[in-house]
Amino acid sequence: MNIDVINNGNVSFMVLTTVLVFLMIPGLAFFYGGLVPKKNSLTMMMYTFISMGIVTILWTFGGFSLVFGKDIGGVVGSPTEYFMLHGVDFNVNPRYGSSIPFLMFFMYQLMFAIITAPLMTGAIASRITIMGWVKVLILWMILIYFPVAHWIWGGGFLSKWGFVDFAGGTVIHATAGFSALVGVLFFGKRYYKTSEDYGNINLVILGAAILLFGWFGFNSGGALVSGEHAAIAFTNTGIAAGFSTIVWVIICYLRDKKFSFIELTTGAVAGLATITPCSGYVSPQSSVLIGIIAAFVCYGCLQLSIKLKLDDALGVWGVHGMGGVTGSILVGIFAASNLDGVSGGFHQFIIQLLGVSIVIVYSCIVCWAIFKICDLTGSIRVPKDVQEKGLDQKYMTEIVDFKSSN
Repeated sequence: MNIDVINNGNVSFMVLTTVLVFLMIPGLAFFYGGLVPKKNSLTMMMYTFISMGIVTILWTFGGFSLVFGKDIGGVVGSPTEYFMLHGVDFNVNPRYGSSIPFLMFFMYQLMFAIITAPLMTGAIASRITIMGWVKVLILWMILIYFPVAHWIWGGGFLSKWGFVDFAGGTVIHATAGFSALVGVLFFGKRYYKTSEDYGNINLVILGAAILLFGWFGFNSGGALVSGEHAAIAFTNTGIAAGFSTIVWVIICYLRDKKFSFIELTTGAVAGLATITPCSGYVSPQSSVLIGIIAAFVCYGCLQLSIKLKLDDALGVWGVHGMGGVTGSILVGIFAASNLDGVSGGFHQFIIQLLGVSIVIVYSCIVCWAIFKICDLTGSIRVPKDVQEKGLDQKYMTEIVDFKSSN
């Protein structure tokens, strides 16, 4: 181990933030699992949990290398440089953390990779089979996540232009959010009544709590060191989430004259998704405005999707997709150069706008092709009768075993 440059305090900090991001993965499963009807709850959670294993395998066998390997034409990293953790050891790689083992960076980024694709399952809830999801997941990671992450975080062409994304507003939320929109258009409406939703509110509360808790590690870990930069990202995360939550609650109360826990958590997630790309570049004062903007933009997008009769089951496009896009663009307005060398202004604004637009267009086109290819190789759609009876009964052995034992 290279003890001359490795800082044990920074390693401890990164272990903590990595664990916090990992906690968000089951948190997302619980959150989504509670929002769908009970008859689909286990299947919904399965989408996320199975991603943990599959993405880990992909990440080890070349995925990490495609993102962070030696740049090839600004498009992708060398697939063999870090294949099967070759060269990923206890030593420091100055490009990716100046005081932590390269192995630590590998694990931290793995958690980001795992949680990204499952975000889109909330939009197409109850309409894709488990095996269909596995096929989509593998192709989506290889063709969308790995290249986009390289463009921005691995030295690709967008990073060379000066595009920045502190913790994943574009890499994670925009790619998953707009892929979710493509999924809604591809699969169409659910066959059962949407009034059957919210199958287990206690599961929703548990999942939301874990997500909100873990998000602090999600953003502050982007600093890769324990210090003032991490503190800024940590603070901005809490402030933006708090302001977005209350503004969202006020909007919904004025509309319904009642309070809703679901709406409260949605407002919080909107603020978190929006501050994510900005968190290490803006001041706490700016995060107040970003949180308020997040509430209005994401709420408006959700209402637009309803007006357009898009069956985005859990509002993934409006909250994650548009939240990530909004935050990515706001970097060009609010970034303070004294924090991380990125200065807001017309030039940075245009770069952010152009960069996130390229990612959106690319994600939509490629994701549509992925859905088509996967469907042609064996239908990935859940049949009408299965949707009406429940996916768990069809796809999960636990349901059959439980019923037969009683």
